[in-house]
Amino acid sequence: MGSIISKPHMYDPRLSIVAMVVLSISVSCAQPESTETSETNDAQVTEEAREPERNPNLKNLRLNPVIAALEQDQPALRGEEWQFIDMEHGPFEMERLEAMLAETGKDRDADGRLKIAPLVRIPQEGDEDFKWAVKQVLDAGAYGILLPHVDTGEEAARFVKAMRYPRRKEESNLQEPRGERGWGPGRAVNYWGLANGQEYYDKADVWPLNPEGELFAVALIESGEAVGNIEAILQAPGLSAILVVPGDMSIDLGLGPRGDKPFPEVEEAFQTVIKACRAQTAVICGLGDARSNLEMRLEEGWRFMLPLGG
Repeated sequence: MGSIISKPHMYDPRLSIVAMVVLSISVSCAQPESTETSETNDAQVTEEAREPERNPNLKNLRLNPVIAALEQDQPALRGEEWQFIDMEHGPFEMERLEAMLAETGKDRDADGRLKIAPLVRIPQEGDEDFKWAVKQVLDAGAYGILLPHVDTGEEAARFVKAMRYPRRKEESNLQEPRGERGWGPGRAVNYWGLANGQEYYDKADVWPLNPEGELFAVALIESGEAVGNIEAILQAPGLSAILVVPGDMSIDLGLGPRGDKPFPEVEEAFQTVIKACRAQTAVICGLGDARSNLEMRLEEGWRFMLPLGG
């Protein structure tokens, strides 16, 4: 049999053109009808979830459910009037906070107001640089901040300044303590359902220093030092509330982790604080304690409550 010699392949440009036409048709058929990218769609879904339909009358209404309850001489309870968002022992991630706020923002009343106030515990303590974290969290739309380990009156005063904007010159009764918060509240304006930055500025101040304010500034009392300085802390101008919590208090007093029942030393700290609270009316006093003790604690005079297990 003779050998078979193949002819060299010859390039035919017509074949290349046909292949390109077929590929183009295939790609076109595979494209969705919408010309928007998935990134654009995701952005729109996120924005729609975060931005409620605006009610032009919101600027005239009380927005913060915690403050609304307290003004009616009712206690404010976690899970009913306020949501506890923990970024101290949970991750300090703005994406996580945004997602939690968006979920909370889905539950609003007929006027467009949140049914529960998102309050955020930040990781920085009273003797640390916390101003930047306060700004970040408030700009995201939170209704208040819980600042851990506030041990002195000076720390409480710095906390209030970080929560406030400098006020207009004509607001002579609201000038002090002078606010230090930087301006950039676009996300918070949308989340609160307000029309513009002017409306947010009018409401974004600490209550009850500003009776029209919607922000709630809570100093956490978690040490023997804070209990010893409780009168000075309660005198910090503009502070909304204090919250005594038993976990860190037990550790700070050298008692170890709290059990099912509070240590006598912790109960003594509770009573020292509530005695100082009864001697003043400016600051709301709150407590973290077993849910089974709730009625007893309300009778003692606590009004801002963090019910715990037990």
